[in-house]
Amino acid sequence: MRGCLMGKGSGYGKAILFNEHFVIYSVPSIVSAIDKATTATVEHSSGSGWTLEDSRPATPGYKEEKLEQQKESIERILKAAGIGPTETPIKITFGGDLVAASGIGASAASCTALARALSDEFNLGLSDGRINELAYEGEKGYHGSPSGIDNTAATYGGLIWFVRGEPNVMERIKIKRPVEVVMGNTGLVANTKVAVAGVRERKEKSPEKYEKLFNEAKELAFMAKKALVDYDLKAVGKLMDENHRQLQAIEVSCKELNHLVDLARANGAYGAKMTGGGLGGNMVALTPGKDLQDQVARAIKKEGFDVLMTRIG
Repeated sequence: MRGCLMGKGSGYGKAILFNEHFVIYSVPSIVSAIDKATTATVEHSSGSGWTLEDSRPATPGYKEEKLEQQKESIERILKAAGIGPTETPIKITFGGDLVAASGIGASAASCTALARALSDEFNLGLSDGRINELAYEGEKGYHGSPSGIDNTAATYGGLIWFVRGEPNVMERIKIKRPVEVVMGNTGLVANTKVAVAGVRERKEKSPEKYEKLFNEAKELAFMAKKALVDYDLKAVGKLMDENHRQLQAIEVSCKELNHLVDLARANGAYGAKMTGGGLGGNMVALTPGKDLQDQVARAIKKEGFDVLMTRIG
């Protein structure tokens, strides 16, 4: 134990480029970490149990709405790390430049950051693989049965091909150079558990319709991987558009997301789609080059939405 020093850690935010929701059913998915992160510090405190100071910038209402899930998440991570806060009371502080919002990997980024800070403070010497396992455990507090894609991006960074399984398949995708994207925030705080349960219910009611969509999504993932490796950004954009249509078909988009997607496309984006759990949260638009990125971001801001200008890959 290190006494009164402070353990530190961080985790990246993310944009799912292809196949959120489908990923839960072992359809391949492509995710990229983004250049914004959540930080965590852990320090010994007086009293008993753990206390939390959440200083992350956030979509209004996000932190309040997620508080119970966050508490469960922290408890799970502490338990998985073998730390009993009753014996060693700690103060956890979250910060960083990743906005706590839906669809951007905020929960996974905080879980990864906390796992790293605990490893640092308690000299646990955890490998990235183990950090990822702890973060996944924490994600259960938010998502019930998470796919594992968000915490993988938060832990490892970069552009990742991900297939859920026993074990998960994770491969890095190398591209020529990073690509500018714009993420537009609907301002709606989404409940991923509800979105996931809705898909499961509809899939059970219409198995044939859903099987066809899931097979199409699987094919699309392989085409998208090839387009990214070939750096054929026009093709990547078209496939993002197609993937958004598939996500609309499984009813996880919403009118605000569709509006932002249409707006980005109308202003020159190569492609755009919802990203993350849906029913609110964020969308992502492929906007290669600073000028196009600025143009699309301006159009979204003009309509009163918050934007994040970042890069994938």
